[in-house]
Amino acid sequence: MTDRVKPRLSRGLRDLLPEDMLARQWMVDTIRGVYENYGFSPISTPAIEYLDVLTGSAAGTEAQGSIFGVSNPEEEQLGLRFDLTVPLARVMAQHRQLPRPFRRYQVASVWRADKPDKGRFREFTQFDLDSVGTVSEIADTEIIAGMCDTLTALKVGGFRVRYSSRGILNALLTFAEISPDQATDVFRVLDKLDKVGFEKVKLELTSGYQDRSGDVIRGLGLGESQVDRIHRFLGVRAEARQDVVTQLEELFSGVEGAEEEVRAVERISGHLYSLGYGDDQVALDLSIARGLAYYTGPVFEAHLTEAPQFGSVFGGGRYDGLVMRFLGEKVPATGASIGVDRLLAALQHLGRVGGKRTTSEVLVLNMDPSLESEVLGLTFELRRAGISAELYLGKGRNVGKQLKYADRTGVPLALLLGSDEKARGVVTLKDLEAGREKSAEVEKREDWIQARPGQREVPREGLAGTIRELLAEIGS
Repeated sequence: MTDRVKPRLSRGLRDLLPEDMLARQWMVDTIRGVYENYGFSPISTPAIEYLDVLTGSAAGTEAQGSIFGVSNPEEEQLGLRFDLTVPLARVMAQHRQLPRPFRRYQVASVWRADKPDKGRFREFTQFDLDSVGTVSEIADTEIIAGMCDTLTALKVGGFRVRYSSRGILNALLTFAEISPDQATDVFRVLDKLDKVGFEKVKLELTSGYQDRSGDVIRGLGLGESQVDRIHRFLGVRAEARQDVVTQLEELFSGVEGAEEEVRAVERISGHLYSLGYGDDQVALDLSIARGLAYYTGPVFEAHLTEAPQFGSVFGGGRYDGLVMRFLGEKVPATGASIGVDRLLAALQHLGRVGGKRTTSEVLVLNMDPSLESEVLGLTFELRRAGISAELYLGKGRNVGKQLKYADRTGVPLALLLGSDEKARGVVTLKDLEAGREKSAEVEKREDWIQARPGQREVPREGLAGTIRELLAEIGS
């Protein structure tokens, strides 16, 4: 006998059991429905890419430092993808026959060798939509609208999509007399605004500070007048997008190149207004500085107003330079990505998804060996009628054990066909949820037996239609 192997998982990885997988599948199916309604088409790319494809791009600079290396028999330098955007750029360069604009979606796992933490895993799922090959601001508008429609379809409750633009932040550099060489560092600090507040942002922009852990946060050495102009810029806020535009026009009056950047975000806002996406759903928020190492135009992200602690659950932007690594020419592109795991955790926290543990709608009880062929046929009759049905195949024939199995799996209905029912041309159906609710209301076993909560006899003929009505009635 060989030595037993201890069942275990590597750090940062996890199993997903039926309850989580069913919730996830509902999410993915819902998102896919929205994306396909917009005319986006699916693609799939390998989990493994050449290492030089993954490294050296501006996309995911931090993620590149945590790539999982992979070996193959040919001893080539390979790695697991850390996002879905870099593989898309490679696809666009390699498959030149694809139409442009090319509108794609993809849902798949990605891997990052980060330090595992609560809610932070080394393998997680992203769901992206992208439009490649068009400079039109309508493409950016569609991504923002798709974000809104997706979150609405997922019934997340309140949410807010915020957007801004790399062009606006470039105008800020001119306004604050900051060298373009410092742009990446300045934007990285501004991206911390929501987490640490302006006072710490100000310290990091100037002299630096020591955080609570004792680590020294080095400053960028900006002057007081520069920081003052950044502060004035960050103070441009309003509930209405058009009011933000008006304030921005005043602040950037006379700043070279600023007018066209302001007009660009205003045009996107106008498109959104005309489509019915008001200020309650989409905000023009100039403090967004996400991923500006490779975003070249509009940037956007979404937060759940009832669960702000989960941060951005959906984000993206325009990245016109990513494909250039492979082709030597700029290819305009814009898109966004949902962090499926983070959004699922938020929805579970809000109680808006989860609880379902099985795909079965009916459990057919199997108690009498002489009726085994009969109940097997009945199970397949329901399946062929489009009703998810499972025949109990566990040990033990007693009804109590089988109903306990149904309770553990969460199947809503149990179906019993015994010799008495067969002789009378009926079956017994049991609404298990109603049975549980009403059982809690009675105190004596005799009362429970007499009440037979959630239980009814129905004609054997036309059974599938009866079950459909009952499932609709109980909301399964």
